[in-house]
Amino acid sequence: MATVVVVDDDAGIRESAAMALAKAGHRVHQASDAASALQLLKEHRTDVVVSDIYMPGGDGLSLLQAIAERKDPPRVILMTARGSIETTALARRSGAFDYLAKPFDLSELIARVASALKKGEPETAKFEPAVPSRIIGSHPLMIEMYKAIARVAPLPIPVLILGESGSGKELVAESIHDLSPRAGGPFIAINCGAIPDTLLENELFGSTRGAFTDARQERRGALSRADGGTLFLDEIGDISPSFQVKLLRFLQDGVVTPLGADKSHRADVRVIAATHRDLKSLIVGAKFREDLYYRLAGYEIAVPPLRKRQSDIPLLAGFFLQRVAKELARESIAGPSQGVLDVLSAHAWPGNVRELEQVVRRTVIDSYSLTDPEAAAAAIRGIEVPKERTEEIEEEDEPADDLVSLDEAERRHIIAVLQATAGNQTQAAFILGIERKTLARKMKRLAIPAGKN
Repeated sequence: MATVVVVDDDAGIRESAAMALAKAGHRVHQASDAASALQLLKEHRTDVVVSDIYMPGGDGLSLLQAIAERKDPPRVILMTARGSIETTALARRSGAFDYLAKPFDLSELIARVASALKKGEPETAKFEPAVPSRIIGSHPLMIEMYKAIARVAPLPIPVLILGESGSGKELVAESIHDLSPRAGGPFIAINCGAIPDTLLENELFGSTRGAFTDARQERRGALSRADGGTLFLDEIGDISPSFQVKLLRFLQDGVVTPLGADKSHRADVRVIAATHRDLKSLIVGAKFREDLYYRLAGYEIAVPPLRKRQSDIPLLAGFFLQRVAKELARESIAGPSQGVLDVLSAHAWPGNVRELEQVVRRTVIDSYSLTDPEAAAAAIRGIEVPKERTEEIEEEDEPADDLVSLDEAERRHIIAVLQATAGNQTQAAFILGIERKTLARKMKRLAIPAGKN
């Protein structure tokens, strides 16, 4: 029978965790703070400590440090509702066995404790200060991503970051660089999809004076500028097959030959690549080299889309609100109301975090607050209709009779769905892919008569 100490200032979480672990066959002691936990460790031989990070009177990381200094210390599993990449990295560096994001299933806690009880030496390292926060989010998917970043950052291997556009892939790359031994070196970012293939070689490898027309002076490429640091290649799936060969050659031998140069030089560069494309499908279609893929994907990290971590929307909205307030030189702007958060949570966010930031900025500019749900909905509608689409619409002398405003089109569609469901708003909301309370607000705004509930 193993002994587990559960530490949390929230009595409900502490007791439910203790009951589940006791039911799983463990002897369990409870503590409401770090000092009480250390006293229990003096009184009882303990195998595992499960501790919250943020507690009054001493946080979980301080407790972790104190435990690490003990002879034959128990393994520690940290848990928090405010996860971040820096706390994850600190937990790992300080010797934590694992890291759990609240809320979690009790079955998951039991499984993590079982893993901690298995033989094997826990990882330990010197406690180091955290890097500035770059990524916002405490959803369990984000915590798993933080763990992956903390695992791979110290290793001298290339990393491939996978994720949809706007999900924050460059922030992940920057975090890997910040937590790596190369943090003191340069971080150079190149968007491969934004540079024509004819210029990409010059951008990466550089060129000598006279190497081509208009090459009036020597140019150091990104690989040379990133020597001793990290090169981030965004949208790597967009590079041409011919350039894939040149990049593969560098990844194999680390040698840079500028355009027009007779001599080459070595560059000590860690390459982190990212793409929103399915590279394995491109390989099957002979559009991406398989050997290059394996060179780039020494380790893969998936960035979750915003629609799969909607519980982070309030955190992100608040963060962007502060940023916009600073941009507009305003000391304070009214924070998100529950109505606005409902509107934001009901949206699918095809543009991910980048789209959310733009919606927050547009809403604040239009209303100088984040309290008006209608303003937030209008900002979302504005984002959903890109301006470039208007260029594809043929101009006519007179508009067709069936062309209506977005509000009228939305009104007609909602009425049609309500008619199909015999006025049942719950079923209609399910078909529309929104919450029932969101549908109710839309019906009120668009003056649609209420039907059955």
